[in-house]
Amino acid sequence: MHYKLTIPERLQDLRKERHLTLERLAEQTGLSRSALGKYESDDYKDISPFAIATLAEFYGVSADYLMGLTENKNHPNTELQALHLSDDMVELLSSNRINNRLLCELATHPGFQRFMTDMEIFIDRIADMRVEQMNLVLEAARQTVLDKYAPGEDDLYARTLELGQVQENDFFSYVLHEDLDSIVRDIREAHRKDRTTADAQPSLEDVKGKFEQAVGQGSNLEMLIQEFCDKLQIPFEKISSEDFSAFLRILSLSRILKNPNNMRGRAKPQPHYASRRKKQR
Repeated sequence: MHYKLTIPERLQDLRKERHLTLERLAEQTGLSRSALGKYESDDYKDISPFAIATLAEFYGVSADYLMGLTENKNHPNTELQALHLSDDMVELLSSNRINNRLLCELATHPGFQRFMTDMEIFIDRIADMRVEQMNLVLEAARQTVLDKYAPGEDDLYARTLELGQVQENDFFSYVLHEDLDSIVRDIREAHRKDRTTADAQPSLEDVKGKFEQAVGQGSNLEMLIQEFCDKLQIPFEKISSEDFSAFLRILSLSRILKNPNNMRGRAKPQPHYASRRKKQR
């Protein structure tokens, strides 16, 4: 995800938040539909001051926000003192060393307040006494059973009383882990369609299906290898002659490629490939 939204991205987000089409936005602002479309395109940077002022007023944000000069849509003049941030935090946020936008998404997620509450309980040791009391009761019961009945180490009831004792560090590590996992998964899903998010990679079954399809169409070996490389994002042109020959030897073990219905009479591509390799070197 981006550290900072571009002007087109800001305009798109504001319009989509209000569930407006470009046509509807044009009707409500008096700006042309074609101009609005250009403002939201990735390669368009020239927006007139009149359009900026009109859109800022319509969306209820500052012109500075639309121009990318601030990240605050609704609180452009909030005093720093009112935020109760330490000097170290202000310095960190101003340093560009972290993704402030991602940090804001994390802190404003609905589950973040629960995460902070659970972390405060752990840090301030608020639950320590309760956990220790519960463990003492269970351990006292276990010792009584051991003294009175002398069961073996693997006795079901004695072992249950032992395992029922909760270690605070383990418990809160699990709780905090679950809180944070849920938040991160939601943010990750929200950015699935971002331009900077990696595309879903093909599965082994996808690659295998494409490969077998190419075989069924009677493709020659070089085309098969190139198709395989494309699907796995391997630069085909960077494969050395030695690696290509090794690939051919591996393919020679294939039962599919040995099928006469698939490859009968097909010429091997080595001469064409070899000549091209010599030119590259």
